Amino acid sequence: MKKVQILYNPRCSKCREALSLLEGESYEIEVVEYLKEKITKKELKSILAKLGVKAVDIVRKKEDLYVKKFKDKKFTNEEWIQILLENPVLIERPIVIDGYKAIIGRPPELVVDLVNRKA
Repeated sequence: MKKVQILYNPRCSKCREALSLLEGESYEIEVVEYLKEKITKKELKSILAKLGVKAVDIVRKKEDLYVKKFKDKKFTNEEWIQILLENPVLIERPIVIDGYKAIIGRPPELVVDLVNRKA
């Protein structure tokens, strides 16, 4: 059985939809409620590498915290990583990780494309 991990917020409809799609495909799913179970710097860097993006690319720019505190400010990638670790609400979701690849599940149907790809 194929194993996938999902960074998940139960209050997010897109997360719930992505998880439902994965459950319908019979995967072994590890659900990480990243707002409760803090991710480490090493884990975040690994996720970014699997996504192939910089930290700023997974920032939720419509989030109130971003607008009030970070909008129009310039930070290095390392600084953004630290900001995301301290403020996980700013991390875009859902993120689904399948081995060496990851995808932001917006729209949620993208997660099925990721996990169904040939290795």
